[in-house]
Order: sequence, then C-alpha cells, then structure tokens
Amino acid sequence: MTGTTAQARPGAVGRRSLLAGALATTGALLLAPRAAALDGVAALAHGTPSRTTAWVPSWATAHTRPTATDPLVLGGVTDRTVRHVLRLSAGTGRTGVLRVRLAGTFSTAPVRVGSVTVARRAAGLGGAGAAVDPATVTTLTFGGERGALLAAGATLVSDPARCAVPDGGDLVVSVHLPGPTGPLSFHRNTHATGYVGDGDLTADAGPAFDGAETTRSAVLLVGVDVERPGVPGVAVLGDSITEGVGTPDDADERFTDHLARRLAERGGPVGVANLGVSGNRVLLDDERFGPSGQARLDRDALALPGVDALLVVLGVNDLQQPPSQTDPAVLLAGYRQLVLRARDQGLRVVGTTITPFGGWQRWTPALEEERRAVNATLLAEAGRGAGAFDAVADVASALADPAEPARLAPAFDSGDGLHPTSAGAAAMAAAVTRRALLG
Repeated sequence: MTGTTAQARPGAVGRRSLLAGALATTGALLLAPRAAALDGVAALAHGTPSRTTAWVPSWATAHTRPTATDPLVLGGVTDRTVRHVLRLSAGTGRTGVLRVRLAGTFSTAPVRVGSVTVARRAAGLGGAGAAVDPATVTTLTFGGERGALLAAGATLVSDPARCAVPDGGDLVVSVHLPGPTGPLSFHRNTHATGYVGDGDLTADAGPAFDGAETTRSAVLLVGVDVERPGVPGVAVLGDSITEGVGTPDDADERFTDHLARRLAERGGPVGVANLGVSGNRVLLDDERFGPSGQARLDRDALALPGVDALLVVLGVNDLQQPPSQTDPAVLLAGYRQLVLRARDQGLRVVGTTITPFGGWQRWTPALEEERRAVNATLLAEAGRGAGAFDAVADVASALADPAEPARLAPAFDSGDGLHPTSAGAAAMAAAVTRRALLG
C-alpha cells in the first residue's frame, strides 16, 4: 500500500470521508497524514462507517482446537453445565437487550445444546464466584425454542433477550450440554474462572456449583452482543498479550479491559472484542495455538456484527516462536494483507508496534534488530502517509524500559520478559486513542 494518496481506497468509497485535523496525542500514536497539514501536523479523521445492524460485540473470544492437554473439551461432556463469568465492555443500555453466540468452529460433530441462561452476578460479588442474582436469570431461546443443534463448524445465535447489564458490568452465561458431545470447540484461557457442574444447573443461583470443577476456558461460547444503536465496535486481533497473559485471573485487567474503560471515558461506551489467542502469529499456524491471524481473520473478526475498526496486535510471536520469521519485509507484507481484507469490509484498521521482549527465553540480538526494523518502518510509513494502516499506535515505546529499550520497563514486566503486567496493559491502552480507532 505504499504510495497511496488522499483518494479513498478500494472498498472504502461511501464509508469514509477525508477531513483535515490536528493530531493531539501523547506521542504514542501516529496517524497517516492524507489531508492538508494543520499547525505542522496532519491527521486523517475517518467518519465512522455506516452499518446495517444495531448489534455490537460486547464480549467475544476466538476458538482453537482441543489437544491432549485439554481433557475437558477433547473428550467431550455428557449432561453437564458450563457457567461462564464475563465482563462486558458495553452494557445493554436503554434497550436492555442482548444475545449470545455459540460456535462449533472446531467441533467434529453436531452438538445438542440444552438450556442456556444469562444472569447478572450476585450483588457485591467480584473476582471468582458462580453466584448470580436469581431475579435476573433469563432463559434464552433459539428460533423460539429452548435449546438447539449446533452444527460442526457453524455459529448458533440466540434470539434477543432482556437482561439489563451496565457498561463494564458482569454477565453470567450458563450452557447445559446433554451430550455426549464429542470434542468441543473452545477458547483455552479467558483469564476468568468458569464452573462445570453435573446436570442442568442453568437456573441455579450458584450453590450447586460449590466445589464444582473449575475452568478458565470458554466452552462453545464465542460472544455476547448488545443492541446499542450508535455505539461503535472494535475487534482486537491479537496474541497472548491481548488475551491477558501476565495479568491476574478474575481481575478484568487485560489490555482490552483497560482499552474499553479508557475509550468510554473519552467519548462513551465502545464494544471491544478480545480476539487474542496465545501463541498467535500473523503468518504461521500452530498445532496447539491454532490458525494464524491471516487464516482466522474472516471468521473471528470480519464476521462480527457492528464492528467499525480492527486493531492488530500481532507480530512478536512471528519473531520469537520457532520457526522464527527473520525477514521484516515478509512480516510487513502480512500486515498489509490483513489491512486490505479488513478495508474491503469498510473497517478502519489500526496497527501497533511490536512490544519489547528482551529477557524472554528466546530473545536474541538478531531478533531485536528485526523488531526495531519492523517498528521503524511502521512508524515511518504512518508519518509519511504511505503505510497500510490508517494509524499506528506505538505500544512498544509505551512499554519499553527507557534505560534498556529492548526490555519491558520493570513495572510493566510480569516476570518473563514478554508479557505485560496489569500496569503494562493499562499503558498499552493509553497509547491507543479513541480518535485513532474511530476517526
């Protein structure tokens, strides 16, 4: 995408307008200047793309295939209930309406889904805990029926239901699986405690889950959408740093949690979909961690309803995870392919620099040189208005130790040299402005 001009790109006609504007950030962000400069700084402010749905993803995840290290889902279940505790980014607003999406992406056979309920958490309950407010328990339907058949590889969307949840509030989703199910599609680690009990416990207020098996996985559950006309949506395509590795479980301190809160403070609620998968790369698949960002883009991000922008937080695993990608040009070309495909759907696309990982077990000076080369190119292209991304957030600088830029700052290092702490996740979110994402 080098050499682009102020003309609208293919697929963007009618979706965006070019406006001159000044860049007002902390210096952690570069916007591609494709309009006339103002006060020596130029910025491209896209209008929010029009869309035909009032649904916006408030919580989302991306699935992977179960392996031998995932016995709960690999062997399947019979007559069990899985209870998931979720932090919604955008609440249900005045409509009070939401819906749930289940996916059999990596299931090997159709799965009979029994009763599914949603509920608010018990008053005052934070952290881990299966208790819900019994007055809010709502049974979902699918085409007017309780339960449904989820086809292998397909997505199952519930009928709209009323269950009022505030912005940044918690929702509990309970799914009964009569079984036997066979291997189940899932997300391995949501960094929140879920519960697995015997029988149909979907209407239980919580006591039946005392002493139950726990899991940090999302089993079949792939998303919660809220009916919020006018509320924008952002899909974050990322790896373990986006997923939340390095932040404590049940604390809702993931990068996307901080991002949702920060965006809301600066202009109102935004639906933020956390599509981080540990080990994910731009270019290569992995037997345990699943398809690459390029391979899963359409299914995990572009198929979501109500998404206006894509934020790409990938690249560090392409460098450090064997086999390493050691050619910056190949990685940059991979980014450009993600952008082209997302822009065809009318999305604004924002990139991020690759975060420091000095001190990580597979860091080498050669990989550090490549990281810096990729980052320098992303920032330089954005500064010239010649890059693929509409904006580039310099999260690497936000996290780097000033005394040793190849490493995370001590306060931001969870201890392994790669994954940021909660404070680091907050610093990343601070480097991504609302204007960068939404124009």
